[in-house]
Amino acid sequence: MNRSRRLYVLIGVLLASCVLTLGVSKYEEHREKIKSSDKIIMELDSKDVTSLSWEYGSETFAFHKDETWLYDEDENFPVDEKKVNQLLEKFKSFGVSFVIEEAEDLSQYGLDEPLCMINIEAGKENYNISLGNYSEIDEERYVSIGDGNVYLVKDDPLDSFDIKLSDMILHDKIPEFDTVTEIEFAGSENYKAVYKEDNKVTYNDEDVYFVKKDGKELALDPESVDSYLDVIRGLNLKDYVSYHVTDDELKSYGLDEPELDVTLQYRVSDEESKEEKKGTAVLHIACDPAEKKNAKAKADRFSDSDDSLEDDDSEEEITAYVRIGESKIIYKISGAEYEDLMRGSCDDLRYQEVIWADFADISHAEIFLEGTKYDLTVKKKGEENVWYYRKKEIEPDDFSYALSSLSASEFTKEEPTGKEEISLTLQIDNENQPEVKIELYRYDGNNCLAVVDGDPVSLIKRSAVVDLIEAVNAIVLN
Repeated sequence: MNRSRRLYVLIGVLLASCVLTLGVSKYEEHREKIKSSDKIIMELDSKDVTSLSWEYGSETFAFHKDETWLYDEDENFPVDEKKVNQLLEKFKSFGVSFVIEEAEDLSQYGLDEPLCMINIEAGKENYNISLGNYSEIDEERYVSIGDGNVYLVKDDPLDSFDIKLSDMILHDKIPEFDTVTEIEFAGSENYKAVYKEDNKVTYNDEDVYFVKKDGKELALDPESVDSYLDVIRGLNLKDYVSYHVTDDELKSYGLDEPELDVTLQYRVSDEESKEEKKGTAVLHIACDPAEKKNAKAKADRFSDSDDSLEDDDSEEEITAYVRIGESKIIYKISGAEYEDLMRGSCDDLRYQEVIWADFADISHAEIFLEGTKYDLTVKKKGEENVWYYRKKEIEPDDFSYALSSLSASEFTKEEPTGKEEISLTLQIDNENQPEVKIELYRYDGNNCLAVVDGDPVSLIKRSAVVDLIEAVNAIVLN
């Protein structure tokens, strides 16, 4: 009996060893199917693709090609074909770094329930790509293409397909322009600014934008114009509220009758032909009609009371929209962008300074102050201008600074009625405008009225005029 029992034990041990040996053998056999690889598992020409769809999370997107790419759920959606091609580019030459042949347990790779499933139809071929877990060790994504294998890929497709529908829209773009030859405003502002390279009007060679005003050509400040154009260039056209606007929707956004239309005529250099091309860009800008109505009602209430609207500390956000030309896309823009775009009046873009000539170009100043005339003259000493009063060399820095600080607080055509504070006639080394006369009159306790070459121009802070008078007195009384 003991001998028989020992025999059974030995047989059991033998069977266990056989089972263990078989398991290890199978394990080793399975392990041998896991290997590194530089295989290209998929080669795709985007020109052959007729359908692209994918599921990621709770989102499903599907596009098909009918001469152009269309969104399956709404063919009015403007598809960015470049974006579609970028997605397909991932599979142009889809290579792997690791292959697990005849994978048995897909769950350990996250491929039993893939994070993302991509379907591509190209001619007679149909490709189904499943994206599984991300291997933190290898820093690569597990992928299956339905051939029974699991692959690790370095170029993770999930980075590209983790997007929203808005990422697929063909957005309007502000054209790149080298030179704007004309800016026309219509609506809340109505005027046209024209670009002239050869300035024959003013004493500043940098003046290139001019407006017809009161029968004369008025120079706009090129820095102010460039800043305004930069606002247009920098518009963030991403936050769309409609991609196929109807006439009724236009009205709801206030764009059936925009507050302001801005039309740019521009030139841009063509790198290939090395020639300049012309183009036109149009922007339509509007504030939300309901907000506009409420703001007007609020202003009317304040005007009927003793309170001032300026005393109201409450800040209300502005909801505003812009449309590019006849595009079907309507974009929401920030309140700051709206306010910057609406600052396009002639007074916003013209020079705020009373005199904007380079001080180095002024060769003589005839000053009348309290009934007395003073002459400041300039002589060249090498490359430098040396200023004199009664043949005595003077330091003109304070005078120069005070002169350049005469800046408009408000533009006006109101004729002067107060006392003249000071007047200056400046000789300028420029054939276009060799002389400028500036008269500064008392207006009220805080402001003076500036008259330039006989025309009322603007109100100026009285403190700036006082600084000019003190600078002159420091020279003539020293």
